[in-house]
Amino acid sequence: MDGTNWTCPFCGHYQTLTENKFDIHDHGIFVGKNKHGQTTYRVTAIGCSNPECGEVNVQFFFGYGNYDELGNLRGIKEVIAGGNIFPESSAKPQPNFIPEPLRVDYLEACRIQNLSPKASATLSRRCLQGMIRDFSGIKRSRLIDEIKMLRNQVDDGSAESGITVESVDAIDHVRSIGNIGAHMEKDINVIIDVDPEEAQALIELIELLFDEWYVARKTRQDRLESVKQIAAAKKKAKSSSPASEGEAPEPDEGEGSTEAA
Repeated sequence: MDGTNWTCPFCGHYQTLTENKFDIHDHGIFVGKNKHGQTTYRVTAIGCSNPECGEVNVQFFFGYGNYDELGNLRGIKEVIAGGNIFPESSAKPQPNFIPEPLRVDYLEACRIQNLSPKASATLSRRCLQGMIRDFSGIKRSRLIDEIKMLRNQVDDGSAESGITVESVDAIDHVRSIGNIGAHMEKDINVIIDVDPEEAQALIELIELLFDEWYVARKTRQDRLESVKQIAAAKKKAKSSSPASEGEAPEPDEGEGSTEAA
């Protein structure tokens, strides 16, 4: 793993792994005769090199052991089960300026993605509905009506920056998928499953819209504020400069000068 690129799931810091930041151990499991035969478990740990984070990413895997002719364990041949132990999911860290209820729904959707993809899809649906209400100020009793209003805003040009036809279409698709978990089918014998990969696609849409809506808006606001602060500082410096004493004030933009006829 030495030299492998890795992104910390806690802080999002992109880094290159070094030998002293990665640890892996394989251990044989000896419980007598069992349905799985020769099994083993693997524990991996990665330490974040970001001094402001310093967290440890831990994973656990159970699987069929790979043993040599002498019975020495060579690792896992095939994984039966396992995944992240700490943190519990692959959720990406999100900035605090995104409303907490949205971040909580997102984190829970990630946490149960493999355990219950259908429930994860339902949480993704709720998270996206909350995003529409918070970001666009649209509030209706049904998500389908809120999506229609959001689409109308995009069509007439009144939608918030970052909201596109493609994103509205994607949210509408999530609505239909999320309905599988949110509403009982008319025929209770009809079972429509959502697999982990489909639940992951919905989670990735949330992450995309977090970036395109909230992060982009915050970045834009910060940059405009930075320009404003620079202009204010320059104006203050100019007004306090000795060379500026006695000078006529600079006309506001748009003021024209009048000349004698």
